[in-house]
Amino acid sequence: MKRWIRYFLTAAVLILMWELLALTIRNEALPEPWRVVIQFFVLIKADLPVHFGVSVYRVIAAIILAVTLGLPLGLLMGLLPKVDAYMAPAVYLTYPIPKIVLLPIILLFLGLGDASKIAVVALILVFQILVTVRDAVRGINEEYFLSVRSLNARSWDILRHVVLPASVAELMTSLRISVGTSVAVLFFVETIGARRGLGYFIQDAWARVNYLEMYAGILAMSLLGVFLYEILEQAEKRACRWKYV
Repeated sequence: MKRWIRYFLTAAVLILMWELLALTIRNEALPEPWRVVIQFFVLIKADLPVHFGVSVYRVIAAIILAVTLGLPLGLLMGLLPKVDAYMAPAVYLTYPIPKIVLLPIILLFLGLGDASKIAVVALILVFQILVTVRDAVRGINEEYFLSVRSLNARSWDILRHVVLPASVAELMTSLRISVGTSVAVLFFVETIGARRGLGYFIQDAWARVNYLEMYAGILAMSLLGVFLYEILEQAEKRACRWKYV
C-alpha cells in the first residue's frame, strides 16, 4: 500500500473519531470537523496565510541556525577528544535545563520580535543536533578511517567521504524527530508579545471564544508540522541515498 494511501486512511479514521466525539459531546468547544475545514478555507482568503508564513519563517530560520551551530560543534567534539573533554561537561550541565525557562531572559536581550522566538527554538534544537552528531562521529568504525587513509586520503577527503555521510544521516533523523518539539515550542513563544504567527492566531481566537477559528489555527499548525517533517524526510532521502537502496 502506497504511503499517501496510508496517510489518507489514517486521517479519515481520525476525522471520523473527531466527528463521533463532537456529536456525543455536543459542545461549541468541540465543533464538527467539517465546520472547522470550512472555516479553514474561509480564513485562507483572509489573514491565515500571513500567520502561517511567519511561523514557517521562524521555525525554518531556527532549524538553519541550530544546524549552523550544532553540526560543526558536534563534528569537532566527535573528531577531537581534547575538544570533547573540555566541552562535554558544559553540554552535560546545560542540556537537561528546560530551555523554555530562559525565554524571559532572551526576551529581555532580544526583544519581542522574531529574533527572540527564533533563538528559543534554535536553542532547544542545537543541543539535540550537537549531541547526535558527536555520538554519530564517535561511533564510526575505526576501520573506515584506516581504509581511506590507506588510499592517501587527506583530512578533507576523510571528512567528506566518511565523517559527513555518517553524521548527516543521524542529523536528519534528529531533525525529523525534533519537528514536533520545535512546532510546540514555536506555539508557546508566539503567544507572548506577538502580533503574527499561528501561535498568536490560536491564542487570539481562544481569547475571543471563537472556537472555529481556534481549531482552524490548530489545523494550520498541524499542517505546518507535517510540511516540515515531509521536507526533512525528502531531504534525508536525497542526502542519504545509500539508506534507501
